[in-house]
Amino acid sequence: MNTDTAGRVLALVSAAAILAGCQADAPDERAGRGPGGGATRVVTAVLKAEHLVDEIEALGTARANESIEIKPRLASIVTRIAFGEGDAVRRGDLLVELENSEIRANLAVAEAALSESRSSYERSLSLRPTQAISEASLEQLRAAMQVDEATVEAAKARLANTYIRAPFDGRVGLRRVSPGGYVDTSTVITTLDDTDPIKLDFSIPEAFLAVVSEGMEIIAHSLVYPDRDFRGIVDSIDTRLDPVSRSVMVRAVISNAEAVLKPGMFMTVDLQQDRGEVVLAPEEAVVPEADRQYLFLVENGVARKREVVLGRRMPGSVVVLEGAGPGAIVVSEGTQKLRDGMPVEVVNEITLQDGGTGSPSRL
Repeated sequence: MNTDTAGRVLALVSAAAILAGCQADAPDERAGRGPGGGATRVVTAVLKAEHLVDEIEALGTARANESIEIKPRLASIVTRIAFGEGDAVRRGDLLVELENSEIRANLAVAEAALSESRSSYERSLSLRPTQAISEASLEQLRAAMQVDEATVEAAKARLANTYIRAPFDGRVGLRRVSPGGYVDTSTVITTLDDTDPIKLDFSIPEAFLAVVSEGMEIIAHSLVYPDRDFRGIVDSIDTRLDPVSRSVMVRAVISNAEAVLKPGMFMTVDLQQDRGEVVLAPEEAVVPEADRQYLFLVENGVARKREVVLGRRMPGSVVVLEGAGPGAIVVSEGTQKLRDGMPVEVVNEITLQDGGTGSPSRL
């Protein structure tokens, strides 16, 4: 055998040996073993049971307990303004008087007509026993008297409308008319607001419906008074949810005896929902597959794939409702290399007593 032939044979033998070695190592690599055929290196964490309290900051707007714009019910000239801007008024207090001389004259005419018709009816009524007047004539006189009575009442009502009075206790706003000015039914004379108590309307997510109930106490805050708590009571909850935002409107009532809160002010309400003890897992430990969620639990040095039911997600963690309990050791890093039943090498120190704290070594 010459030198070239011997070299070819040696090369073929070497290639066959390398191929055999690769085939021998393939099962270990398919099994996910680390370098040198060892277990897969992973970082783990311990599932912990923690007391979870959901907190939200609801945004709301302060509204007057009662609020209206004062407008006249008829067109006339302003003859007197009986309030000052910002005055506190009581129900029935006179605010504005309108010119009413013509209405008074019409009332006098109506009252005179009523007096005459009533007198005629009463004289005719005294003739009934003698049958000097027919029942039909008597009925006509009574009808005429009733018409005159209605006319008088209408004139009195029209006269009363020239005196604009406060419909409830409150505080008037800025005056928008002057004496001698012409007003009609669309003219805003001023505003009237009852701000004690004041209403606070705020919306809450659907998930907090079980937390809020009528009669519960709330604490609100305002940017105007950052260091002050405004305590109130939930007065009512809307019967419908917004189908877009999935939220519901809540109305609370807050005492405002000092008049520091104004209608339209922006306020916040802090709400809490106690969910009790829950099991928390690191968010990075969750392995999603289609519509299912899995965790890799480490048991006796082997990774076991476990389907779980998850609840609320929070930054960095997720609530485990079913499938794993507190104290279970789960793989938090290295899940992409794992298959069910693989041996694993934990590279971080786990302390069950302190909830799995330690300084994990990055893979």
